[in-house]
Amino acid sequence: MKLLRFGEPGHEQPGLWDNDGNIRSLSEVIPDLAGDILSDASFQKLNKIDVSALPLVQKEVRLGPCVAGTSKIIGIGLNYADHAAETGAKVPTEPVLFMKATTSISGPNDAIEIPRGSEKTDWEVELGVVIGKRAKYVSKDDAFSHVAGYCVVNDVSERSFQKDRCGTWDKGKGCDTFAPLGPWLVTRDEVPDPQNLRLWLEVDGHRYQNGSTSTMIFDVKTLVSYISQFMTLLPGDVITTGTPPGVGMGQQPNVFLKPGQTVRLGVEGLGEQEQQTIAAK
Repeated sequence: MKLLRFGEPGHEQPGLWDNDGNIRSLSEVIPDLAGDILSDASFQKLNKIDVSALPLVQKEVRLGPCVAGTSKIIGIGLNYADHAAETGAKVPTEPVLFMKATTSISGPNDAIEIPRGSEKTDWEVELGVVIGKRAKYVSKDDAFSHVAGYCVVNDVSERSFQKDRCGTWDKGKGCDTFAPLGPWLVTRDEVPDPQNLRLWLEVDGHRYQNGSTSTMIFDVKTLVSYISQFMTLLPGDVITTGTPPGVGMGQQPNVFLKPGQTVRLGVEGLGEQEQQTIAAK
């Protein structure tokens, strides 16, 4: 299933994307895409619904973040060897973890705000892993049973805040609008191999990123298991798994986002995002 949320910010309703490319409302079936609704048992019930009987929603409606109730976003840094190389960093021997504020979450086509004082706002197309079942000290073998599904994430990053302002990466990662999620939460059963997905990103029509999740240093099951050794993952939590090469910081000379640009990105089978950049008020 391709599950989604639609409507104005703060008032999103649950829905799904049917096989004909229509949005169907699930608001009379489930309260939202959050908590226990993200479990395997819940998805099995949803799979039995007569989709054609669900109300149609106009395609022009705003799409919201594809999951609700997120308690945390855990980012993985330098998870592609070629991306580490372009940034001048060493390939890590363990996953590099950072946090993105939940206030950074936005819809897949909402505007990206260039923060006040920003000089180096950058882009990162990533595979997002949405947790569906509480995970604490889980093994690699059991990791996938805790995954609800996958989504596209743009891990927007302000490199000066991240690298030049002392401390951890978090303040360069958690600005408002820095975590567009969606358009869909694609359930785990529709993504048999998350390590074989193409990723891409364009700015103003220029293709900067072209990669594959096959080149991740630490794969999805390793990441879920590893993170669960340090913190409990809850339904709705999102792991954003790293980016392939082609970020603005890796260009010679560097290229960073300015107000008035268009960013398009996608992950194979998980849909596409398109954002306009604007100055933060």
